[in-house]
Amino acid sequence: MAENDIIPHLFRTEYSKMVSVLTKSFGIEYVELAEDIVSETFMLALDVWPFKGLPTNPTAWLYTVAKNKVKNHYLRNNTFKKKVRHILEMGMLPEEISIDFSEKNIVDSQLQMLFAICHPSISVESQICLALRILCGLGLDEIADAFLSNKENIHKRLQRGKKKLKQLGIKIEMPAENDLNERVDAVLHTIYLVFSEGYYSESNSRIIRSELCADALNMAYLILSNSNTNLHSTNALLSLMCFQSSRLEARMSDHGDIILYDDQDRNLWDKELIEKGFYFLQQASKWDITSQYYIEASIAYWHTVESTHPDKWTSILLLYDVLLTINNSPVVSLNRIWAYSKVHGALQAIDEAESQDLKTNHFYFMLMAELCRHFDEGIAIQYLSKAYALCKTNAEKDLIQLKIVALQTKQMV
Repeated sequence: MAENDIIPHLFRTEYSKMVSVLTKSFGIEYVELAEDIVSETFMLALDVWPFKGLPTNPTAWLYTVAKNKVKNHYLRNNTFKKKVRHILEMGMLPEEISIDFSEKNIVDSQLQMLFAICHPSISVESQICLALRILCGLGLDEIADAFLSNKENIHKRLQRGKKKLKQLGIKIEMPAENDLNERVDAVLHTIYLVFSEGYYSESNSRIIRSELCADALNMAYLILSNSNTNLHSTNALLSLMCFQSSRLEARMSDHGDIILYDDQDRNLWDKELIEKGFYFLQQASKWDITSQYYIEASIAYWHTVESTHPDKWTSILLLYDVLLTINNSPVVSLNRIWAYSKVHGALQAIDEAESQDLKTNHFYFMLMAELCRHFDEGIAIQYLSKAYALCKTNAEKDLIQLKIVALQTKQMV
């Protein structure tokens, strides 16, 4: 790794760990102080490292500086001194304040922080913002970009979420056993939404945000690391995200153009992630239940299977039929119609699509164009033009324009 890349890399890997440990030590009411201390630590690294060179152990350097900043703050701030007195052992001097950056405490603190910020008392939008800020280390600009919003709105959303957690006195700890399943569902839902934002972002700047997919995977691994939360749904969601992440490199060209599934280079698919996806899918199958994540993971698995497999699209269509009974959304319906076309042909799929009320979705018109393009380029161009008008992202607009030009060229031949 290049020397000028080390601090951004460490920020991505260590920010969440450090904020979680400090907040667990002081309490949720001091989460902003923890964020400030960690941010100041990285700012100092930016000031010092380029001139003095990288320390032998950069991560240990960050932890040591953060500890020193905590001690300095303790000495300067009497209110803070009174509030965190409970973390000091009898007779301990301020300079001996102990912040535990052991691997076990880091993992425990991150997991407990995840459950704290996904508390059902705050809105799902605030949960996602807090996860992106505290556990992914994203700045206000980046979160605003993800939500197609502005910094002021995101700041207010974060403040509302933090205020609610403070008011309720939410502790950074694992939920009680009788609340665990419900709380796990809320956490997994937030992770799923973070991953979805990375896999398909409505941001005009980037349609794929692979770093968010990686963050979501890391959060799911955290939950899986605890025996009490190593559940069917956890394994199923992790399986789904592994399968989907395996194709990230193949979904965009070097020029930033979207590459659809049928046109992707399978050599770019990550075989290790596919193997992990299959492993976690098998783990999830050990429970005598079937969740939405499990069905979606099974669909994602079949998408990694060679197109020549005789059962591929029939299996995918059957799974979409089941998924539609659980999640009757436009996205699921449109994906089902695409699978339907693979099994029954384009003409029957067109009839199936026209029978459904999906004409406010640009994906509908993109699908119709794809189904029509082999036998009526003119109609396909009309559908693509409608999709272009409804589309929000620049990357997709570019893709649609390329398809329109290709069909117009074909008409002229």
